[in-house]
Amino acid sequence: MYQIYGISNCDTVKKARKHLESLEIEFEFHDFKKAPPTKALISRWKEKLGELPLNKKSRTYREHKETYDGLSASKKVDMLIDQSSLIKRPLLEKNNKPITMGYSKDEYEQLS
Repeated sequence: MYQIYGISNCDTVKKARKHLESLEIEFEFHDFKKAPPTKALISRWKEKLGELPLNKKSRTYREHKETYDGLSASKKVDMLIDQSSLIKRPLLEKNNKPITMGYSKDEYEQLS
């Protein structure tokens, strides 16, 4: 089973969800605004994807860049939890194993 993490009103998340539905792939959606990510989730994503799931192109990051960049690694994780709009989305997992961060039509076409 796939899990998709993000924010329900995010256009990129909407595209990803619609794409999964068009492929008739079942998934569970986890909305950061209803249930923020946990430290364990962020650690799992960082371990698999090689970096924290930070969206450096977001308006939220630009607004908080100086603060974020000055934090220790553990405080950065705390900030991602508190300010989930900082997280690059969507994050896609299968059976609780991270697959991809962000949306790419080509990557989603390869899913089964």
